[in-house]
Amino acid sequence: MPTIDSCQLTTKDYTILEVMQERRPARGDTLSAILQRKISSAVVVFREDIPASVVTLSTRVAYRVNDGPAETRIVAHDEMRGLVGMLLPITNPRGLALLGLAEGQSISIPTTNGGLETLTVDEVVYQPEAARRERLKLAGAAGPGSRRPGGPVLRVVHLSDEAQDKAAKQVMAALDTGFDDPGPSAA
Repeated sequence: MPTIDSCQLTTKDYTILEVMQERRPARGDTLSAILQRKISSAVVVFREDIPASVVTLSTRVAYRVNDGPAETRIVAHDEMRGLVGMLLPITNPRGLALLGLAEGQSISIPTTNGGLETLTVDEVVYQPEAARRERLKLAGAAGPGSRRPGGPVLRVVHLSDEAQDKAAKQVMAALDTGFDDPGPSAA
């Protein structure tokens, strides 16, 4: 299994890591060490150019710890409410370690008890950059004025003058409360 000698980061993800490093003075802890390692080994690419097999922020990834069973999480910028157990924030050593790895790549990181654990990316289940490219490709292939597969069907509807007058009267009647207050005077 290939181990990490470099990682691939989008310009956005790299910038976020730089800001994390600026706000986090070198403490000699696990997170600081992983952060330094990521920044120094990163190959930075535009989001349009990141391979679909690379873990980016908001990617749903299936990974293994050592030889354990695969776990699926969303690598996230920070903790979010409502998705308990689904997110793996980059403020966590595992989340940070997975960021920028490609399918099949591994990285070893220190554990809290002084040992090492190896994380291996099994599969990138969903990557937002790849999904965006796919949406753009579908929209471009459809051509201007054509309908996106599975998208809503829109029709232009023209009302006759009589129907427009009737609709306007219905709206005015619904808004009419019977209270005729001229508002504050300017005097």
